[in-house]
Amino acid sequence: MKKLLSLIFILIILSGCGNNTAKGAVESYLKKYKTLDSEVLVDLENVVEKENLSEDAKDKYRDVLKKQYKDLAYEILDEKYEGDISYVTVKIKVYDLYQAQVDAKNYLDNNPGEFIKDGVYDEEKYTLYKLDKMQDTTNKIEYTITFTVSKDKDDDNKYLIVQPTESDLLKIHGIYNYELD
Repeated sequence: MKKLLSLIFILIILSGCGNNTAKGAVESYLKKYKTLDSEVLVDLENVVEKENLSEDAKDKYRDVLKKQYKDLAYEILDEKYEGDISYVTVKIKVYDLYQAQVDAKNYLDNNPGEFIKDGVYDEEKYTLYKLDKMQDTTNKIEYTITFTVSKDKDDDNKYLIVQPTESDLLKIHGIYNYELD
C-alpha cells in the first residue's frame, strides 16, 4: 500500500483513433477518461488488482479513480503543428489527491494510536483512512500539460497520442508531487 497510486502512471496510452487533428486526438484521449471508456476501466482494474489491498480497499480505490476521471475538466489552450508532430497544450483541473495523501500521512504521524490494533500498527486501517480522505476531497488543482501527438504512420489523416511523460500522467491522476517544483 505504500505505493498506492504510484503505479497508476502505467495506465492507458489511448490513440486518437478516427481523429483527423492533433487537438481531436487529445480531446478523444481525455474524453475516454471522463466517460470511463472500457479501455480505461480495464487498465484501472489491472492497476487496482496489482496492489496488495483488501477487497474493501480495492473497491474504495476504484471509486477514487473513477471520481477523478469523471470529474476531470480540461480546456485546449493551443495547438502547434510541426510536420508530422504536433503539440497540444491543455489546462486540466483535477482533484488534488496528492494533498489528500499528504494530509492523511500527517494525520497518521500526529495520531498513530488511532491506527493500532491489538498493540500493532494496522496498515489496513490506515489505507482505508487514506482512501476515504482521497474520496472525500473537493480541493482541485490545475496543471498545464503539452501533449505530443504524431500522425499515424499508416494513415496520414489520423493522429495518435505519443506516450505522455510520467509526470503528466501523475498530474492527470491528481497525484503529482508539486512540492518538488
